[in-house]
Amino acid sequence: MRYIIIGAGAVGGAIGGRLAGAGCEVVLVARGAHRAALAEHGLRLKVPDGEWTYLLPVVQEPAELGELRPEDVLLLAVKTQDSEAALAAWGPVPVAGGGTAAERLPVVCAQNGVESQRLALRHFRRVYGVCVWLPATLVEPGVVAAEGAPLTGILHLGRYPHGTDETARLIAADLEKSRFEAPVVPDVTRWQYAKLLGNLANAIEAVSGPLGSEESLAFYGRVRAEGAAVLDAAGVAYASAEEEKEARGDKIQLVEIEGAPRGGGSSWQSLNRGTGTIEADYLNGEIALLGRPHGVPTPLNDLLQRLANGFARERRAAGSLPFDELVRLVDEAVAFVQES
Repeated sequence: MRYIIIGAGAVGGAIGGRLAGAGCEVVLVARGAHRAALAEHGLRLKVPDGEWTYLLPVVQEPAELGELRPEDVLLLAVKTQDSEAALAAWGPVPVAGGGTAAERLPVVCAQNGVESQRLALRHFRRVYGVCVWLPATLVEPGVVAAEGAPLTGILHLGRYPHGTDETARLIAADLEKSRFEAPVVPDVTRWQYAKLLGNLANAIEAVSGPLGSEESLAFYGRVRAEGAAVLDAAGVAYASAEEEKEARGDKIQLVEIEGAPRGGGSSWQSLNRGTGTIEADYLNGEIALLGRPHGVPTPLNDLLQRLANGFARERRAAGSLPFDELVRLVDEAVAFVQES
């Protein structure tokens, strides 16, 4: 199997680098300064056990690869807001022997949230979801740090919308030999929705900085409870906190890597890089989307979605909203809903 990593940033770069280190054939898809650095110097992967450089093929567009192979696996690791464009670009690519990527090849969505696999199913016949527990940082163009040890990450994997098959087991086997734990599960969305509840904190961290104080953790508890109430009302199954704790155990410990400080998670990193976009529509916005048809108010997640999008659009500095100001905005949002 050859892995084409569509979006070789933090998560995609960490997975691609670890797969390459285990002897798998890997192609990286990137753009801009990151692509230029990967092409010129290779992928530099900083991990607790050292730093490794992988000289891998790098492309920006499918045309640069030409015809795809029947054994190729497309691993989608762009942010969800970039998924539609990536799927539209790669779906029509011809595969040797006939047909297109959308008709013949598996696409594996290794992303936060649940929306990308829905989008993928509009284009591709064979869609796989991944619940991504993988701390990673795009340090600078061409350089990715993955801070987890002894495992680099845990990647629950299954067919979307449900089920397992031999392809999932083969992909999992490659991941297992690449410093990941990769359980193949028939209900991958249960794990993804549980992870989504954790990712509701991403917007808090992005706009007001790391969650460390009792006040910020208590606020996140309210945001998560709002999200859980929505999932319960919508009849969406999700793994319990106890299941998540048992699955993770002490398998992933964050290790500080010299020269690669971890400032924050994926949303914080988007603001820090000034990309102009953020994934809040598919995290906090997923709760809002489910809450409205089921009559569950979501003022906390609505506010965080708006704030995160505003920060991204205006390219405001990550973590620059004082937490006291966030609390004031929260109180206003809750009061407005109660008065409506």
